[in-house]
Amino acid sequence: MEVTLSPEQEAQLQRIARRTGRNTETLAQEAIDHLLEHEERFIEAVEKGLASLDRGEFISHQEVKRRIESLLES
Repeated sequence: MEVTLSPEQEAQLQRIARRTGRNTETLAQEAIDHLLEHEERFIEAVEKGLASLDRGEFISHQEVKRRIESLLES
């Protein structure tokens, strides 16, 4: 697999690698790892939410609004 970066992205990657004492390949791999972990967690959360909806487990918009207002008043 090959990934093409814009000149700005490549410069930023080099700058961060230099400042953190890592090489660009390591930094790029770490960035990809973080992104993939984040995407997996996001997809799992969405699937969990959709499953809750399928089971009829949800609260109304008005209840969400009431809870937020209650939190803001605290």
